[in-house]
Amino acid sequence: MYSIEYFHPRVLAEIESWPADLLADYARIAELLMEHGPMLRLPHSRAFGGGLFELRPRGKAGIGRTFYCFRIGQRVVVLHAFIKKSQQTPERELNIARKRMKEVLHG
Repeated sequence: MYSIEYFHPRVLAEIESWPADLLADYARIAELLMEHGPMLRLPHSRAFGGGLFELRPRGKAGIGRTFYCFRIGQRVVVLHAFIKKSQQTPERELNIARKRMKEVLHG
């Protein structure tokens, strides 16, 4: 089993502020992530390269995204979360996640 931690309490607060159906799908996919770790693939998870991944919860209210990476000791760090408003993942959101991943992995 993998454990999930959050880069900052604000990341968890963002996820918890999501509409109920989106939050429920996130919780379901997070359980799959804890069980399967890096073996979790589409449609639940997608690799962005360089050790960065995204969880892909959806609901009637919209599409959520959480970026995460793996740490030694079967730990997952959720770096950033947002509700997607366009087809393409905004570069700004991706840059936030990459910067935080660098901080987590390299100090």
